[in-house]
Amino acid sequence: MPEPITPDADNARPRFAFTIAARDGRARTGTIVMRRGEIRTPAFMPVGTAATVKAMKPEAVRATGADIILGNTYHLMLRPGAERVARLGGLHAFMNWQRPILTDSGGYQVMSLSELRKLTEDGVEFRSHLDGSRHMLSPERSMEIQRLLGSDIVMAFDECPRADRPLAEIGASMELSMRWAARSRSAFDAGGAHAKGAALFGIQQGALDERLRARSAEALRDIGFDGYAIGGLAVGEGQAAMFATLDFAPAMLPEDRPRYLMGVGKPDDLVGAVLRGVDMFDCVLPTRSGRNGQAFTWAGPLNLRNARHAEDAGPLDPRCACPTCATYSRAYLHHLQKSGEILGAMLVTEHNLSFYQQLMAAMREAIAGGRMDDFAAAFARDYGSV
Repeated sequence: MPEPITPDADNARPRFAFTIAARDGRARTGTIVMRRGEIRTPAFMPVGTAATVKAMKPEAVRATGADIILGNTYHLMLRPGAERVARLGGLHAFMNWQRPILTDSGGYQVMSLSELRKLTEDGVEFRSHLDGSRHMLSPERSMEIQRLLGSDIVMAFDECPRADRPLAEIGASMELSMRWAARSRSAFDAGGAHAKGAALFGIQQGALDERLRARSAEALRDIGFDGYAIGGLAVGEGQAAMFATLDFAPAMLPEDRPRYLMGVGKPDDLVGAVLRGVDMFDCVLPTRSGRNGQAFTWAGPLNLRNARHAEDAGPLDPRCACPTCATYSRAYLHHLQKSGEILGAMLVTEHNLSFYQQLMAAMREAIAGGRMDDFAAAFARDYGSV
């Protein structure tokens, strides 16, 4: 079981504390307090795969409103290496981000290397996609890497099969992930000073099956975690199937702990998941789309490469107060994208991350005011009207 959540004698902030300030239906808003700062929920975490949120300086990421970012265990273990990051002072110092960092376990990335890996009870042996070198990633090694990185929120090591796999295979994978979750708990707790200052999240698996999800949640509750993630979604099943699963999956997890939907998603995915009780999200979509000329706006996504923007002197999104929208026209952003200029990726990424944080702030306000259903209805009406 996790240690009781109590303030640390050497720090005014607790190791980990989650407070729900308001509820509106199943939607919740609150605050996670950790030693490196507070995280307002619902929260969106920009993805900093290789110790960088692509096309953004850390201070610019913070300026968008982000309270926490995500780092990637798999990529960082391969380059520059977790041991090197530790020697250089840890991930926070290495990338100059002094607020909380959540690191994923590496399991999802390793599982995607279907032709380069071998799965056993011990863990996963795989070849690096960079140079073909052999590596072994187990629950114990994943905890060690995340400890070396200095992660604030550590994710248990798991397997994430596609939802379209046979049910028996999904069930066996879920049971393996639960055994790995117990090993992750033990290895994390043996982490000395890091374990005393960080938090560990377990990951519910079971794809779209309610019975398997219930068994997974029960196993995770028995082990005990600081927070609980919903894994195995946003892997090709489609929004309707994802929402159908979220109609039951979050409620299986402890009410008093944060619920984190991994790898999600599009703005309308976020609204639907918050309505169903999810507190935390991450996704590469706003940064990846920014590099490819897709901007998210309150009226829906738009493609800045489209010729209709070539002489549009208006702002990217009239409802957005980010520096990109306050300064540059759609015509200029169209020009940058068509010219392949790096600045184009930077400006649209800045806007997209700002939009995502504005969306989360609007939902927090709506929940606190008891207006989440009205907000969701208005968002659904307006989004896609570009």
